[in-house]
Amino acid sequence: MILASYKKYILNFKQASGTSRGILKTKETWFILLNSGEKQGIGECGIFRGLSVDDRADYEEKLQWVCKNIHLGLETLLVELIEFPSIQFGLEMAFKSLEGKNIFELFPSKFTQSEDSIVINGLIWMGSETFMKQQIQDKIDGGFHCIKMKIGAIDFQTEINLLKSIRKEFTPKDMELRVDANGAFTPSEALEKLKRLSDLDIHSIEQPIKQGQVEAMAILCAQTPLPIALDEELIGVFTVTEKEKLLQTIKPQYIILKPSLVGGFKGCDAWIDIAEQNQIGWWITSALESNVGLNAIAQYTYTKQSKLPQGLGTGGLFTNNFDCPLQVKNGTLRYNNKTDWNFNL
Repeated sequence: MILASYKKYILNFKQASGTSRGILKTKETWFILLNSGEKQGIGECGIFRGLSVDDRADYEEKLQWVCKNIHLGLETLLVELIEFPSIQFGLEMAFKSLEGKNIFELFPSKFTQSEDSIVINGLIWMGSETFMKQQIQDKIDGGFHCIKMKIGAIDFQTEINLLKSIRKEFTPKDMELRVDANGAFTPSEALEKLKRLSDLDIHSIEQPIKQGQVEAMAILCAQTPLPIALDEELIGVFTVTEKEKLLQTIKPQYIILKPSLVGGFKGCDAWIDIAEQNQIGWWITSALESNVGLNAIAQYTYTKQSKLPQGLGTGGLFTNNFDCPLQVKNGTLRYNNKTDWNFNL
């Protein structure tokens, strides 16, 4: 018999982190804890307030319902939770954790055996020009060959100048540059801004305009001088039919998958299948989960064997994260299995 409980946890940022949606100082998350005899399982429901489709008043009520009905089994619960993607992910993680030999080894591989690593991008948070410059230098010093810069919160010309300063030193072969607008551009100005960015050999731009403007985004993807990656656009698109319709209408160059926001491993699998059928590229990104969620996402991502840099380097942002074997080294994420977990709620 499986018993389930849940617990809330607030992650505190080391430094307030800027996005075009505002400044983040804390990040709420929830854990599902399973017990079956001697075995335990842990899953993280990484709700992202203001962004997740399941940012709803009845979120905790739904977690209570899940714990009371855990006997229904994973498959039935996932169907019932279609409108709660972060809880779907937490449950998938918890059941995988319960089944494994090791509570934190969900997908045994060369990655978890410390024999291989995952290439990741270095994330540059928004802030003052000085702060952003310092972050860029830190990433370059840290051996990254792919940098992702959040744009849209400060003056566009300042952002262009920052990107130009990187390009003066590094060719596209030496350093891949990605930008993430988080929907900051208006449809009328977006194409002109994309043209200016394309002069700097940018790899791709995430979500140039706000989600939900399907027609405007489709036109932009058809005319764009640099590849567009859909991110927030995928949130709240639940059925396979809706997913197919969205990708076939917009025809983006890439999609970005955040398991906490798109329904966990199964949700990602569905998007990847449709993307590949339509010759659309993809990569996987964490969404400010604790190291518990990041660990699950990283292990899952490794099994996909994508050649693109992934967005998995956010574990070091918090003062009260859990010690774990994940390490960022020379622009890669590694699993040092000589390091123990310290998971205390």
